[in-house]
Amino acid sequence: MPPTRHVKLFRNNQSQAVRIPRDWEMPGGEAVMTRDGNRLILEPTSRKSLLELLDSWDDLEPEEAMPPIVRHSPRPVDL
Repeated sequence: MPPTRHVKLFRNNQSQAVRIPRDWEMPGGEAVMTRDGNRLILEPTSRKSLLELLDSWDDLEPEEAMPPIVRHSPRPVDL
């Protein structure tokens, strides 16, 4: 049987909230909650990889795009 804890429920404006004991804290600032009958299941959200994050961004409009980079030859330096 998994470990159990008694926790406090309280009101936060129009929502009911629960205090999670420090040694059971989840990483990050968000979680996914699932209802299974009378049970509420909390699971930490997985972080997106950099590629998933970049794929989720919309493309820039042409007027917002960065200007092309002009490459100049380096100038000789007298040492």
